[in-house]
Amino acid sequence: MSRFTKKDIIKMVEEEDVEFIRLQFTDLFGSMKNLAITSSHLPHALDNKVMFDGSSIEGFVGIDESDLYLSPDLGTFALFPWRPQHGRVARLVCDVHRPDGTFYEGDPRYLLKRVVSEADKEGYTFQVGPECEFFLFHLDDNGLPTTITHEQAGYFDMSPLDFGENARRDMVLMLEEMGFQVERSHHENAPAQHEIDFRYDEALATADNIMSFKLAVKTIAKRHGLHATFMPKPKSGVDGSGMHINMSLSKDGVNLFQDAGDPCGLSQEAYHFLGGILQHIRAMTLILNPTVNSYKRLVLGYEAPAYAAWSAKNRTPLVRIPATRGEDTRIELRSPDPSCNPYLALAVCLAAGMDGIRNRITPPAGMDMDINRLTPEERKAYGIRRLPVNLMEAVEAFEEDPLMQKVLGEEACRKYAAAKRQEWEDYHAQISEWELRNYLLRI
Repeated sequence: MSRFTKKDIIKMVEEEDVEFIRLQFTDLFGSMKNLAITSSHLPHALDNKVMFDGSSIEGFVGIDESDLYLSPDLGTFALFPWRPQHGRVARLVCDVHRPDGTFYEGDPRYLLKRVVSEADKEGYTFQVGPECEFFLFHLDDNGLPTTITHEQAGYFDMSPLDFGENARRDMVLMLEEMGFQVERSHHENAPAQHEIDFRYDEALATADNIMSFKLAVKTIAKRHGLHATFMPKPKSGVDGSGMHINMSLSKDGVNLFQDAGDPCGLSQEAYHFLGGILQHIRAMTLILNPTVNSYKRLVLGYEAPAYAAWSAKNRTPLVRIPATRGEDTRIELRSPDPSCNPYLALAVCLAAGMDGIRNRITPPAGMDMDINRLTPEERKAYGIRRLPVNLMEAVEAFEEDPLMQKVLGEEACRKYAAAKRQEWEDYHAQISEWELRNYLLRI
């Protein structure tokens, strides 16, 4: 149930001098879209009567069924604190409906809601906390982004080494004004790399928050003359940006992943959930790491996981069990990056975990050693699988797993895989600077 009614929204718009309301939604590939209306048109929008051309949105409907409607989620009403105080701007996150009022089955937000609803019917509540990393780079003379930075700060460094500290501070303040509970922020390993963590919440709210987080970070960065990018690996030779996903299940307000009697402090539900993740992870990778560039991060030597294993002691495997126990017991999936569509990412994570619970999938033994130091033969002996090494391999794994089609539905699954296959082919046809540097003179 929303904490706001239609009358509440209209009253807040009047009291806060809001002139524009942005009706936001997310396309299949994780790009935020919006349609702005004036306050006078708000009652019309709140009655779900705002129509748009769905055929113009990548991955949505064809021209023969193009009319779609925006249905605002009243609980997502928020003011944009970075906009003027007179004639203010607010937003409402929307679901996408067909003309007959039914949910559009290709709407990523609906796909997540459907998986959450299935778990809810079994009494489970999915809690998620993301760790979002990003880079802050300079703009060129035309205001376009570069990959240039003059700082040399590293992990947990502060000003004057951290050139982005003031921008990050303003990001935190703006996020808090929007209702975020920011837990911490800091400089990350690579020069110009940052992280801001906000409090865990139920899956749908977290996915909404990730989209709002990206918008706020990019907006405030630009005000500081910087470009914020969530590109997974914008520079070679340094760590890439991840979006670790911390997950737990609760029932009747109790964290079901905890078991003080287990050597690792984990319950059977936790082990089965983990087993489901590990069983489906190669197929999930297309959703969690959806770009050609994503696979430049998933390589050895840069703190990103490359192999499907888990541990309660070290940080090199795909899945880590953080040291906190009791009600804070959680599973941390370390492969996702911030280029992913958060609605789809959380949907496949929950679906895979629930598949593990329903089918009592037992994970392999935890690996409390540095997996990166093992030989290929040793990894094979332990049954440790490699994550896909490129986008095309991820597409193939995705298409082979029936669970992915069940989560996304046949149409969205087909469109997503086709778009990513085309992305790989387009990339594969390009001539890179590396090729020119290594071959042009010598061959």
